[in-house]
Amino acid sequence: MAFIDEAKFFVKAGDGGRGCVSFRREKYVPLGGPDGGDGGRGGSVYIEASSRLQSLLDFKFRSHFIAENGAYGRGKKMHGHGGKDYVLEVPPGSIVKDAETDEVIIDLVEPGQRYLAAQGGKGGRGNVHFASSTNRAPRIADKGMPGEERWLRIELKLIADVGLIGLPNAGKSTLLSRLSAANPKVAPYPFTTLEPQLGVMNFDYGESCIIADIPGLIEGAHDGAGLGHKFLRHIERTRILLHVIDSTGLEGDPLQQYHVLENELAQFNEELMDRERMVLLNKTDIMDPKDFKKVAARFKKAGIPYLAISAETRAGLDELKEWLDEILFEGEQQHA
Repeated sequence: MAFIDEAKFFVKAGDGGRGCVSFRREKYVPLGGPDGGDGGRGGSVYIEASSRLQSLLDFKFRSHFIAENGAYGRGKKMHGHGGKDYVLEVPPGSIVKDAETDEVIIDLVEPGQRYLAAQGGKGGRGNVHFASSTNRAPRIADKGMPGEERWLRIELKLIADVGLIGLPNAGKSTLLSRLSAANPKVAPYPFTTLEPQLGVMNFDYGESCIIADIPGLIEGAHDGAGLGHKFLRHIERTRILLHVIDSTGLEGDPLQQYHVLENELAQFNEELMDRERMVLLNKTDIMDPKDFKKVAARFKKAGIPYLAISAETRAGLDELKEWLDEILFEGEQQHA
């Protein structure tokens, strides 16, 4: 299923119903007065964050979202019923912008957070409101007011506890499949992952966290190179960043890989430098232990903390889960 993380769409609130022109018609009452009721209000369009959604897939098949019009007023001072509101559900982390100015209107972060995107039109007044001492039989009524309409743009920044970042072919997809039940495409060539992948990792005592595999970055990603420019924004919502490094050197010098990733994060958003981060020296299963010691010594000398892992054989993943558990939940457990 395709992952959709940006879209342009149109919202239209319902029009208010027309007021009614009507007069009392009763036996033995030849001069019944006006009794036309008001029209109903038009339905409004709301955008609401829902935790059951993870992408903007609905926007692939539909771009117009329209609420119901209000009903016309009726005789005997009966008001028309109001139009049904339309609630457009989007994933938490959705940013709604004005399509013309690109101005951010609302950032829907928490599930249940709701934004009024288009106000329904007010219903028209029936002729009962226009009676006066000089006009006892008014034959006029208001038209309903039109509902608001506008074009909007929506962008999604995934909300995840852990983000996997790394250069192409570093082993992020394999790692995600080992830590969760996710089944991303895995192949021995760069840019296997062309869209963000999500997985849920469960801990032994019942807690869980969401892991996001961000498509491979390359040098210059913050300026639009490779796939990074499109997906770097998803990293902004993650609590912990895991730098997945190919420690074999086949995809480039391991320490240089680390510096490329750090530089791209800093160039994209300096605030990412304050996030909790850990380096994962991956693919240790296909390395000579002596060669790995040399790589590890360089990271140790540079003062860069790391964990040695093999996503393929699961070596070191228990230690990784323990570290994530400590960072994510230690404060909560102590508080409990």
